[in-house]
Amino acid sequence: MKDLIGKAILDYQTKNAPEDIITETSLTEADSMSVAYLFRGYEDMPGIEQKALQLAKGKILDVGCGAGSHSLYLQEKGLDITAIDISENAVEACRLRGLQNVTVQDVMTLSDTIQYDTILLLMNGTGLCGKLNRVAGFLQKLKSLLTPNGQILIDSSDIIYMFDEDEDGGKWIPSNMEYYGELVFQVRYKGQQEDAFDWVYIDYNTLQNAAHANGLQCELVKEGEHYDYLARLTHLKL
Repeated sequence: MKDLIGKAILDYQTKNAPEDIITETSLTEADSMSVAYLFRGYEDMPGIEQKALQLAKGKILDVGCGAGSHSLYLQEKGLDITAIDISENAVEACRLRGLQNVTVQDVMTLSDTIQYDTILLLMNGTGLCGKLNRVAGFLQKLKSLLTPNGQILIDSSDIIYMFDEDEDGGKWIPSNMEYYGELVFQVRYKGQQEDAFDWVYIDYNTLQNAAHANGLQCELVKEGEHYDYLARLTHLKL
């Protein structure tokens, strides 16, 4: 990976002529996003992100922290926050912003010798598992990092609205798609193109079923304005 999103984040932080990030998926045409959006303050965050930060407590792990905006807010509140991201550039930007406990780390290889009371996965946290058939392993890993009374706060969207309706009023989904929420993402920045990567949006019912199958309780905490939602996962009580 060329770490282009991380490069955009670091460019913005260091005032190195940042440009818009161009994203394109197997379902959508090219679209541009200002990297400034990743540096937004609490007041400018969507309601489901604000709610997640309100619920965060105890020892907190921010997975895929990006520019670190969520972690910085919690740090300023005096909470015990650890942030991780696979992007070296993003982590460097976080450090420059003043985030104290941030490291380059893939959550799937994170040691479970330390457990957390809150695990945050925001800005479509389900996307990190890539494909639906990887969600069991993904949830099992998160579960191993969770204290007995801990919580996983994760958001996603149901993108069924993006598909056309058929004659019967149902949605027409191409037969070659294993799950309609699975996309292939491509990112361009400053004339460079990132290697394509898998990304998945998981609808709430599917996430709930996967959570239960992996020993986790799933609660719908808040729904956003555009098919997005925040879920809270906890250990399933027998």
